[in-house]
Amino acid sequence: MSRHSAASRTPASRPPKRTVSADGTMTQRQVLESLSGLLLGMFVAILAGTVVATSLPVIISDLEGDQSAYTWVVTATLLATTVSTPLWGKFADLFNRKLLIQLALTVFVVGSALAGFSQNTDTLIVFRVLQGLGAGGLAALSQIIMADIISPRERGKYAGLFGAVMAVGTVGGPLLGGVVTDAFGWRWNFFIALPVAIVAIVMLQLTLHLPKHPPRKVRIDYLGAVLIAGGVSLLLIWVSLAGNDFEWASVPSFVMVAGAALLLIAAVVVELKVAEPIIPLSMFRNRTFSLSVIASISVGVSMFGTSVFLAQYMQLARGATPTESGLLTIPMMAGLLISSTVFGGLISRRGKWKAIKVSGGVLVVAGTALLGTLHYDTSIVFVGVFMFTLGAGLGMLMQNLVLVVQNSIEVQNLGVATSAVTFFRSLGGTVGVSVLGSVLGTVVSQQITDGIGELSPADQAAAAATLGDGTIPQVAALPQAIRVLVESAYGSGVGTVFMVSVPLAVITLIAVCFLPNKPLGSLNAVQMKNGERLENGEDAAIDVSAGSAALTPVGEAHPATASTAAVGARDAK
Repeated sequence: MSRHSAASRTPASRPPKRTVSADGTMTQRQVLESLSGLLLGMFVAILAGTVVATSLPVIISDLEGDQSAYTWVVTATLLATTVSTPLWGKFADLFNRKLLIQLALTVFVVGSALAGFSQNTDTLIVFRVLQGLGAGGLAALSQIIMADIISPRERGKYAGLFGAVMAVGTVGGPLLGGVVTDAFGWRWNFFIALPVAIVAIVMLQLTLHLPKHPPRKVRIDYLGAVLIAGGVSLLLIWVSLAGNDFEWASVPSFVMVAGAALLLIAAVVVELKVAEPIIPLSMFRNRTFSLSVIASISVGVSMFGTSVFLAQYMQLARGATPTESGLLTIPMMAGLLISSTVFGGLISRRGKWKAIKVSGGVLVVAGTALLGTLHYDTSIVFVGVFMFTLGAGLGMLMQNLVLVVQNSIEVQNLGVATSAVTFFRSLGGTVGVSVLGSVLGTVVSQQITDGIGELSPADQAAAAATLGDGTIPQVAALPQAIRVLVESAYGSGVGTVFMVSVPLAVITLIAVCFLPNKPLGSLNAVQMKNGERLENGEDAAIDVSAGSAALTPVGEAHPATASTAAVGARDAK
């Protein structure tokens, strides 16, 4: 076409801006534009989740809940996240990923808003379940979308951005939540993310341009989904209730464990037979995937357990306000922010990840063991160092576990593999928080019972009236003698919780050490899919008007190495 004719085109006839090249490559500017809405959506989700972390002791006390209710408010979200994550991952392989992540964000924020109207712990738990359903989609889909547009070699530095957003949201959330709770009341913690969420949904619509995946017949394994959700839910409910509502070795325990085992065995049978399993069991033959799953389970315990129990430690063992509690947990998030950003960039530049992950595993073991020494009078400087150590280790591990799985798994299983790692991380966190919450409740109850006997008769009567119903007290309002007793019990209890977690941290380190040191690939998921289709006798066409890659079969096979040239020649025509 001549220069004159091109210049004379009207704006209506001018071809739209190409957002994704024919072979799936994107410039750094295009990647950042596509990730901007995704990052904001993740920030909203993290903020909405962490903004209540420092105010949970106040919320549960105001709603007249006990330690079991406190644990369940956290566990409900993690349970829903765990159960829904593999479903979101499977949907990502079958449906429009952009629409799915907008839906997940909407569900999450609606759940957050409804939680602000809770009148008791039961309604709060229900709305936290809704939050968890949305959180499962955000956790899985963000990683899947990254793999669509960024190669494993380059993903490290962009994963650093996700780590940075995660750290800022995790640091800013408790701080903001503490200020809002002290100034306006805890209910506003659930409303505060709504305007930002609306902006995030609009930005996702305007900026997120994803390659369109080849059309495929949608076959959803509904039976497998029900069996997996039922089995995991029953197991987690048992873990949450045992030790509080009934004994670990009791008839209800045996019934629930047997029921969960039967459901999960049935799920395995179904997953082996169906054409489109929710979790393809063949992935477990991949050594990298299996070891990453093991590591993710124990990382989940550290990641979720730390945020839950450190908030209780700061407020119930150190007498901090919600605002002060947020400030005191900054070292933990600073370690996470610095390590995820710095080491993510190093992985992208050097392409080497094994030493970084092993070092992260060592730091997780060390940080967990150090936090296991906590008491109510431990120097706050030492507490900060312990938190920074654990945070740095988690920052080196969390995003990179997903990265190495995506680098080693078959591209057609990218969605389910990514969501599976997230699923087992959430599973570990849910079970961990439930079991460790039970441990904390047992230790605190025992220490308070033992300590009451050493009080004066007047203080014993006051303690029985204040602590007898098992509800979490407002420490600042307690008489001095009872306050010291409660602070000492929670200080020792939280230390015991972290010490119990040390063996899990060691398992993480062992699993990471045995991960195959496979070099990171230089192709993103779309490029790999295009290459596979070319090898199978198909070609890749680009739908420029939609800003996305559409794959159209042709009659003659082409070598994978000719994908860019083949499409470029056709575009030139």
